[in-house]
Amino acid sequence: MTNDFVLEAITREFPESVISHDTPYDFLTLEIKKEDIKKVIHHLKDSSLQINFLTDICGIHYPETPEKEIGVIYHLHNMMTNFRIRLKTFMTRENAEVDSMTDLYAGANWMERETFDFYGIKFKGHPDLRVILNMEDLGYHPMLKEYRLEDGTRTDKDDKMFGR
Repeated sequence: MTNDFVLEAITREFPESVISHDTPYDFLTLEIKKEDIKKVIHHLKDSSLQINFLTDICGIHYPETPEKEIGVIYHLHNMMTNFRIRLKTFMTRENAEVDSMTDLYAGANWMERETFDFYGIKFKGHPDLRVILNMEDLGYHPMLKEYRLEDGTRTDKDDKMFGR
């Protein structure tokens, strides 16, 4: 199975769903419309492509791009042919919600809970969406880029020691 073969198969089946595609480091990466991500992943799993292993689900935050501020990234794998694919979908911060994949992949349960915990992305249809790593009363999602990396009030550091 090749990147071109899989890309052609997906764009033939879902011509309106693929927003963009790229192959960084020869790794097929597709951006899919948020409302179509579940049906594309379902097709990848149940079609002759047999991309039947969910390697990872993670979130990403791009605060400088308001229309694509929050993203969910799926890594999928065909174990028989060792073919891997990355699917991305983006949304606004106010609309950070996608369909759950727990009915397709049992392993999505904890991955979606972790993504919810760290980024605040809700997964519609998840059987038990709650925090698993942070304290329940934390009150924020720690992986969102909302806070400065350094404390500007500190006077005990010298920037030249850090290559600045």
